[in-house]
Amino acid sequence: MTTKLLRTERSGPQSASLVTDLPFKPQLVRTVFRDVTSLHVSRPAARAAASVTRTVLTEIIDGATSAAAEEARKRLIPKDLISAIDRNVEVEVGSEWYLHSPTFHGLLGEVRDGDGVLVSLRERRGTRTPSGVAGAHRFEAGVRRLLGSRGVRAVPAMVRDLDGIASVFLTALARDAAKVVREGGVKRFGTVSLVVPGEPAPAPPLKDPLLALSTRRGDRRTVGGDDVLAAVTMQLFGDLRQRAVTEAAEMTQNTLAN
Repeated sequence: MTTKLLRTERSGPQSASLVTDLPFKPQLVRTVFRDVTSLHVSRPAARAAASVTRTVLTEIIDGATSAAAEEARKRLIPKDLISAIDRNVEVEVGSEWYLHSPTFHGLLGEVRDGDGVLVSLRERRGTRTPSGVAGAHRFEAGVRRLLGSRGVRAVPAMVRDLDGIASVFLTALARDAAKVVREGGVKRFGTVSLVVPGEPAPAPPLKDPLLALSTRRGDRRTVGGDDVLAAVTMQLFGDLRQRAVTEAAEMTQNTLAN
């Protein structure tokens, strides 16, 4: 994949109202969390994590749909996934999956060790398959529901890649949320700005409301909704991060209200 910094492209208007029927069920989210932590996962945390995963996959699917439309195709293929990520660096998530998917073979570049010896793909994968990769099949039903909600279809290979990206992303989100609980807040926080070559970088905001998530309140035994939102600040950046946090926060508030 290329690493050009481009302005993000939107394939269509976003719905003003959030869909309450999450394609990735809270029960599945709890299963993923159990793979990486023994901490209790609250109901708001499970729904927030499901909402964030939906936001990320929706952005990827919309980008892939735009790529397919340019070739007058109605069914998504893996090439469309490459195009979606290449055009919008904000959706380059789930990097562990790229090492396991034929879609991305040959696009990751060479990796050499300290002695200059080429590191094989098998060595880069490691001796143990990450839990997010091993459990990717669990996301197929949710991915198909999400594709249907966007009015598109995908070939099996594309569904497999979306499964893997969703699983690996949610697994990483769960690890970071657990870390937020253990460490009492976000200990590493940064911002990334997308710029166009030749144009000045935008000035950083004087006050970033997301920084409020860096200080945690609550016990050290339960992953709460705010812990998931804090983990989002480590996993995502740019407009996608802001939208994911906003939609997940609204989902959490609705959960508490009900």
